[in-house]
Amino acid sequence: MKDLTSPRLIKLKGILFLFIALISAAQILCLHADWHTALLLACCIWGSTRFYYFAFYVIEKYVDPSFRFAGLWDFACYLVGRRGGSKK
Repeated sequence: MKDLTSPRLIKLKGILFLFIALISAAQILCLHADWHTALLLACCIWGSTRFYYFAFYVIEKYVDPSFRFAGLWDFACYLVGRRGGSKK
C-alpha cells in the first residue's frame, strides 16, 4: 500500500480519528454518566496523548535524533534495545 501523501486526505483522516474519539467518549459517558467515569476517561485520553507525544517527538528530538519511528511497535523495539526505526 502506498503512503498517504494528499494533504486533503491526511486532514480527512485526522478528522475521522477525532470523530471516532468523540463518539466513543460520548458512548462511554452515556452508558456510565457520572463524574468518576468522566474524570477517568479524561485522564486516559490525556495520558495517551502525552505518551504518543513522548514516543514520537521527545525521543526523536531530544533523546536519539538519529532514529525515526514508524509506529508504536518500532518504539517498543527501541525501548527494549533492539534499535528499531529507520535512520534519517
